[in-house]
Amino acid sequence: MEIPKIYESEYRFCLIMWEHEPIKAAQLVKLCNEQLGWKRTTTYTVIKRLGERGVLKNENGIIKSLISKEQAQSSEIDELVEKKFEGSLPAFIAAFTKRKDLSKKELDEVQQMIDRIRKGGF
Repeated sequence: MEIPKIYESEYRFCLIMWEHEPIKAAQLVKLCNEQLGWKRTTTYTVIKRLGERGVLKNENGIIKSLISKEQAQSSEIDELVEKKFEGSLPAFIAAFTKRKDLSKKELDEVQQMIDRIRKGGF
């Protein structure tokens, strides 16, 4: 299943939705106003657009996601690796680690992930 593109401002909206779903549209309008400074019409426009793209559904004024936060993040990483690193995950990781020092804890977590993948798990 291809994950629809979620643009930056839409992603900030989705963070609010994911945290509170299922949520009434009116409550989402209030939260978007408080946290993003959006007007009611802006929030409803984003709800409509994301609904049309299959990111969320608006059922009788109740908003629920069709795409999880993890799915959206994975899709963005896949796109980044494909566009900027010619699909090479090792090249992406090399570039990332050159720019950021990883703590021992972070290195241990990454190693545990690698070990799980080698054993056929996630």
